[in-house]
Amino acid sequence: MSTSTPRSVVLERLAYTLTAPVLAVAPNLYPDSPVNTVVQLAGAAGIGGMLLAARPETTGAGRKILRWSPLVLAAAIDTAAGHTTGFGPYGLDGLLAAAWAAAGWMVMPFSRHTRRSHRPALAAAPAPQPAPAETVVEEPVIPDDGADLLTRSARLMWERAGNPARTHIVTATPHPGAQHDLTLLLRASEPGRPITGLTEAAVGAAFAIPETDVTCAPVARQHGRQGGPGWLEVHLTPDANARRRKTPTPQERWTDRVGSPKGGAPGSELVHHTRDQERGVTFYRAKMTDPTETPRIDLAKVCRGLGLPEDDSCVFVLIDGTEFLISVFDSPPLSQIFKATRELLTPDAKGMYVCGFTITGQPVKTMVYQHDKNAPAHGLTLGVSRSGKTQFFAIHMAAQSLDGEVVWLGTVRKDEKTSVLGRYIDRQGSNALWMARSLRAARALCEIRAEMPWAYDGQPHDYKPGDPRCPYRQLNVFADEFMTAAQDATFGEFIQTDGDDLTVTGLKYGIGFNPAGQSPFAHNGFSTEMKDNLRQNSRPVIFNMGSPAATRKAAEGTMENAYDVPTIPARYSRTEGSAIERAMRGEADPENGVSTGGVAVIVLDNGRAVLMRSLYADFDTDLSALFPDEVNRLTDHEVAELTKRGLWFDWNEPEPRPGEFWPEPDEDEDGEGRSRRRSGGGKGGGRSEQVASPRQALEAIRSLTDA
Repeated sequence: MSTSTPRSVVLERLAYTLTAPVLAVAPNLYPDSPVNTVVQLAGAAGIGGMLLAARPETTGAGRKILRWSPLVLAAAIDTAAGHTTGFGPYGLDGLLAAAWAAAGWMVMPFSRHTRRSHRPALAAAPAPQPAPAETVVEEPVIPDDGADLLTRSARLMWERAGNPARTHIVTATPHPGAQHDLTLLLRASEPGRPITGLTEAAVGAAFAIPETDVTCAPVARQHGRQGGPGWLEVHLTPDANARRRKTPTPQERWTDRVGSPKGGAPGSELVHHTRDQERGVTFYRAKMTDPTETPRIDLAKVCRGLGLPEDDSCVFVLIDGTEFLISVFDSPPLSQIFKATRELLTPDAKGMYVCGFTITGQPVKTMVYQHDKNAPAHGLTLGVSRSGKTQFFAIHMAAQSLDGEVVWLGTVRKDEKTSVLGRYIDRQGSNALWMARSLRAARALCEIRAEMPWAYDGQPHDYKPGDPRCPYRQLNVFADEFMTAAQDATFGEFIQTDGDDLTVTGLKYGIGFNPAGQSPFAHNGFSTEMKDNLRQNSRPVIFNMGSPAATRKAAEGTMENAYDVPTIPARYSRTEGSAIERAMRGEADPENGVSTGGVAVIVLDNGRAVLMRSLYADFDTDLSALFPDEVNRLTDHEVAELTKRGLWFDWNEPEPRPGEFWPEPDEDEDGEGRSRRRSGGGKGGGRSEQVASPRQALEAIRSLTDA
């Protein structure tokens, strides 16, 4: 066997040689031998392979059929040998097996036809011919164009690297002030061919610099120079990148750490970076590179990218379309106090006054009436205890009083601040019964004012803010801790019902409802109808609700579209030192917190939530500087009509009058008590026709309780 014969051919011929005697002997000596079964199964597999190869959609059917033919012929010989007597006439079984082996030796169907692009055996190949002389491909000759030394040196390094991507260096331009930075202008070696396959790694390897310091950019067509895909500009900036990693500029730091895909504001670019030394604040103004995208800001990640402390009391973000502003203050800006003044609280011609200031020092305004809707304004104030609700009540009442409006204040429990406010407003009380009486009287005023004629034409009209012809003043009913009062076992039902009705109908008759509490949700006293009317006719103010999540949920509950709601922490405190180092030294954390009382989220007309610090009214001083000299009251006509309905009296009476809220009890002839309804004031409330003085009311109560 020639050493040039392929090994596969040698092995196949050896298999034919060893298998031929088995095909002749096995069926005759051992008819039930497993060898016969194996041969028959192999033949069946060969028939199956032929059938698959003969399908119309199969290519190379003849070659594939020839490949399976040895197995089928072997099974046929085995079957014939099993049906002949002995070895058959003239040793037919042995002759067939020998012919099968000889055919395999000559044809070699398996090893020859199982390989596409078969390389024939060297034994069958023609005689070797002398190798032709090596053809030297001459590189295009680049004429000497008088290049400078830097360009020639760069070309030598480029040619040493094998002219990556078949390109040629046209010029090499150094960067000012850098020792190793330069820009290469490349073109394809063959004119008319685009540059393809050139990578930053190939360029970096040619000049022995990291591939991260290589940047490829297209070349624009210029006067006197071509452009397009056949040209490429490559920037090598190892020195600049080393400086950028150590001392980056604000723009470079933003691009690398904030605007990158894994940064805190991906897809953004820094527009402006300024420092206000007087106010102690640094501004980062940025925008999205794609104007169709919406900013996605992770403020904590932005702080880490810019090397700033992750301090929610000093770092704030303001989003406006595709632009946003990040303000970094040296000290918590909302920890300072903005004192209320009469100048700030005096409403303008549209009923707007300054109620606080934002982190950037911008004034925030709210309204005492709705100039655009020609109606009063409701009010919605939320927050936990000691969050600043009563302080906001004070400045809001002062603004309403300065506008000539009447104010009533009802609370669940008596406290110092509400008692002080009672000196400057029309009426004030501190229990659920007082609040129920004030709401019933305000509800009755809707009926009274609906029938009050206007002097200029003698006809009643809907309330118009600022109209001097209106015969009555705007009334503002405040209900502090409204949710608690609405759940009162005795008067909660009346407070809830009258509050809902006043919210819906009060605006037509110059009555604004101003509830306050710790939740804006229905299960805590706010019906959906009340919340919707309050939201549409006020600027809700949400103080600290106990946690940032609760504050955000309460603010979103007052907004039609849940914009990004700023958080209000429990306290404002600067991050001092390393918490890890303090833990290792066993030191306590610094106690430098500043209360966030008075800090609130106000929802503006466009649904955007803004963080502000409300104006501060010092209850330890005289508040008369904030309120007008005279307290605004109801008209004599309104008081007289309320008195007729039994609704105008001292609401601080500790017990309800007979028939005031429930039907007056009566006794029949048998002495058994029975109830008798008396409507008295209609929707405004009931009154007892038998009671004409407080003494009579007290006697009636004693008679009912057998006191």
